Amino acid sequence: MGEARRRASQGLPPRQQKTNPKDAERFIEWLPLTRSQASQFVSITTRGAWIGIGALVVFWVVVRFVGPAAGWWTLADTP
Repeated sequence: MGEARRRASQGLPPRQQKTNPKDAERFIEWLPLTRSQASQFVSITTRGAWIGIGALVVFWVVVRFVGPAAGWWTLADTP
């Protein structure tokens, strides 16, 4: 017999889920964020920052080299 059936047949309430105190601990007491949510936020924003840096580099290469080479425009600093 499973634990749930045994508890139900004896009239006991279902077992409470164990919570990990480290994950349930708030980062700042008045802010409703846990430590795991804060670390997830940091990792997502770091990844987004690197994607933005890469997009900026690609944009700069297109504006500085690809556009003038293709004849789309001329640069202001060239004579």
